[in-house]
Amino acid sequence: MTKKILILPGDGIGQEVTKSAVEVLNFVTEKFNLAFSITSLEVGGTAYDKCGSPIPDEVLKSAKEADAVLFGAVGGPKWDQLEWDDRPENALLTLRKELNLFANLRPAFLFDELSGASPLKESVIKGLDILIVRELTGGIYFGEPRGVIDDVKPNYAFNTMIYNEDEITRIAKVAFESAQKRKGKLCSVEKANVLEVSKFWRSIVTEMSADYPDVELSHQLADNTAMQLVLNPNQFDVIVASNLFGDILSDIAATLTGSIGMLPSASLDSSFKGMYEPCHGSAPDIAGKNIANPIAMIASLSMALRYSLNAEAISDKIDAAIKKFVQNGYRTIDIATDDNFLNTSEVSKKIINIIENE
Repeated sequence: MTKKILILPGDGIGQEVTKSAVEVLNFVTEKFNLAFSITSLEVGGTAYDKCGSPIPDEVLKSAKEADAVLFGAVGGPKWDQLEWDDRPENALLTLRKELNLFANLRPAFLFDELSGASPLKESVIKGLDILIVRELTGGIYFGEPRGVIDDVKPNYAFNTMIYNEDEITRIAKVAFESAQKRKGKLCSVEKANVLEVSKFWRSIVTEMSADYPDVELSHQLADNTAMQLVLNPNQFDVIVASNLFGDILSDIAATLTGSIGMLPSASLDSSFKGMYEPCHGSAPDIAGKNIANPIAMIASLSMALRYSLNAEAISDKIDAAIKKFVQNGYRTIDIATDDNFLNTSEVSKKIINIIENE
């Protein structure tokens, strides 16, 4: 059965790194005779400039029909003054919500060869391998009511943090099952000391733990987890958190690896259809310079092959190629220790060559 893949390069370096991932995708599709139907459309600020919407109807329709969406990045100063409905970032949140991509998987791992790139001491960071499971379609980012009140003095703004039992249960299930496949440790993160919604979150996750006796469950307050990620990151295996806390903690974890340009992510629905994107943004300051690191986007492609496209063996080959790429001493500018680095457009060729010769 043919699997449908939608490519959404977006803005800034999203276009450059997505091009690299598509080169790898086209190579493995042909080499391994994979049954893929691949479509590419514009999204974000690039789409707004051409048709007046950051997420045209065709994009949303195609995304709903796709088995996997490869999403580059959106946004940039050019569009910062637009109203929210026209902002590039609205496209990303709309896709997450409309596709019901409630489970965001963000691994943070460190190749031993790159330990010098981390801001932490090697003795602290060596062996880093964390998975953050972030709830993606609920919480304060989507809660209602919300708004800005400017017809009274003083003006004020408000947002609502809200989770129902089903939303917490389904993300905790993903986290528990992920822990079962890893080291068997799950840390649930919230602010149960001050927030009712967090107390509710903790009670549900605690109750669910009885169904997973092989997983060691712990609880931590979000501010403490942020500190512990810097002091002793290897105490963690899987972390599960709400939309807001997961957003913050996954960015901290990504920074520990020395470059956010190395880290992929997957956002999944209940049937494992998903959207795959690098953890970095559109980086307009380096866009068009051919120096962005496309490894995170290529690794995101690997996650798509593993979770949504029934091609786990090919995913393994890409992961192995990325590992060998690093072991062979190839570097992009963000992880280079000298002036000897590859440009964006050169990376995919190296990855393809490694796969071809294995």
